[in-house]
Amino acid sequence: MSDAILALRAAVQTLLERDAAISNLIGPGRIYDEAPRAARGVYAVHGEVEARDWSTGSDTGCEQDVSLVVWASESGSVRLALEAAALIALALDEARPALSGHRLVDLRWRSSRLSREPKTGLASVTLRFRAVTERL
Repeated sequence: MSDAILALRAAVQTLLERDAAISNLIGPGRIYDEAPRAARGVYAVHGEVEARDWSTGSDTGCEQDVSLVVWASESGSVRLALEAAALIALALDEARPALSGHRLVDLRWRSSRLSREPKTGLASVTLRFRAVTERL
């Protein structure tokens, strides 16, 4: 199942990096696979993934609950993080990017949650999506 996770993650990364509205809002190159050290401003990071078998009698499939986390590393940028999260949800909900070795059957926004890191007070918005893929 990890190949389906990696294929979806790569496709999401590419789709978001090419989205002009997101780049105009938070800047280009602000979608990360791993959180950068000492990052400033607003940026998004791939979050948790839970994958389950979604195979049928004829196809091998994978259902994934995936998350992206938008971080606001400076005070006063919570609004910007919420705006970026809204654009990400809009870009990904029902999107059909090409996946390497898999076909994306469905990608849907499930929820968004604004919270603050207890130690630092930094705000984040966690977006959750459900994806279903089939192996080609």
